[in-house]
Amino acid sequence: MIRVFWLLMAAGALEAQPWTMGQAVETALRNYPSVRVSREQMAAASAGIQLARTAYLPRIDALAQVNRGTRNNVFGLLLPQSVIPSMSGPVIGTNNLGTAWGSAIGTLVTWEPFDFGLRRANLAAAGAAWAQSEAALQRTKYEVAVATADAILTLIAAGETVQAAQAGVTRAETVARTIHALADAALRPGADASRADAELAAARTQLIQAQQAVAVARAAVARFTGGEPAQVAIRAPSLLQLPAERTVATLDAAGNPIAREQQAAIDQVKAQLHALERTYFPRFYLQSSAYARGSGAEIDGRILGGANGLAPSTQNYALGFTVTFPVMDFASLQAREAAQSATLRAETARAQQIAVDLKAQWNTAVAMLEGARRVAANTPVQVTAARVAAQQATARYQAGLGNVDAVAEAQRLETQAEIDDALARLGVWRALLAVAAAAGDIRPFLAEVGQ
Repeated sequence: MIRVFWLLMAAGALEAQPWTMGQAVETALRNYPSVRVSREQMAAASAGIQLARTAYLPRIDALAQVNRGTRNNVFGLLLPQSVIPSMSGPVIGTNNLGTAWGSAIGTLVTWEPFDFGLRRANLAAAGAAWAQSEAALQRTKYEVAVATADAILTLIAAGETVQAAQAGVTRAETVARTIHALADAALRPGADASRADAELAAARTQLIQAQQAVAVARAAVARFTGGEPAQVAIRAPSLLQLPAERTVATLDAAGNPIAREQQAAIDQVKAQLHALERTYFPRFYLQSSAYARGSGAEIDGRILGGANGLAPSTQNYALGFTVTFPVMDFASLQAREAAQSATLRAETARAQQIAVDLKAQWNTAVAMLEGARRVAANTPVQVTAARVAAQQATARYQAGLGNVDAVAEAQRLETQAEIDDALARLGVWRALLAVAAAAGDIRPFLAEVGQ
């Protein structure tokens, strides 16, 4: 249990409540900014659906206006424009600068009873955009979860390296004391003592480097989970044992969040293309209007004084049916449809590329898993042999049958064997994570680690 909880003791981490790997991943999914960004993008896409639904509602415009100006009118055509104010009424044949009050108030209701599926297509496009945002959120959560789990494995590996390096320092100190005692008694040359000191310094350097790797790994975990690196504490005793062997399931590339996001992107492009295809149709509008106007000018040229014209005194209403058709939009719509079709083909090709990449990633992960298991089965033999060799080299040296070089080499070999053995077990777990990442679901992996 001392090895299991080494990570909790380093850098004062015992003050923090240790996490399991699953808890650390959940914390990362709550705290990491990219997940929140994806959630807000999904909320924006949801608002886009509500916006598309408002197209089914009638449009109601209201207007109220008071003005005072001259009432001279000129007979003739004026093309549509937005500069010269419009004027109604007959031409009275005068031209003076007298002004009169005018007022107007009214409403216009416009409703499109049918549209050949355009609004439905736009709503479907908005729904596809929401689905794409939701798929992007799941892909982001998947990537953050995988990255967090990988960072924790790196932290555990760094901690195991520190354990082995610390043991190496302890052995080097013991041998150095022995050699110094023999050198002081003139039973060994002073060069052997210097060599022992050099080996001890090298072992301490290796320990310092391992501790540095732990600090860097803590910072990587804290990047995802938030907080300070010194407060990172991981409780994962199962990672120090070999996982049970099991048959690797076949790959379902379509279930990977990356593939699902790409399929959602394809569906969105298809929906947008369908909406474009419903654009080149007549638009039918049912319209009704009720309004009243007032004017301080009479048709015989007289101007009524006072407040005449400020109150809308003449009422009208109307009901109509309007049809519009964008005749000359055919060429531009055709070009837009061609561009959208090209985008659809590109997204489809990208989906095929993702499937190929995921299959390659899966095959690589399975090969890594097989190799990691074989290495992990061999490293215990390496550790046992290295320990025996170190003991024999030390005994031979103390008996005067060996030299200090053999002792130093045996100690380095033992330390390296212990590091290799710890990393070999973690290598199997890392390969299992790679297999789960290629499959697109690391929840079974987290459940196994948490046991």
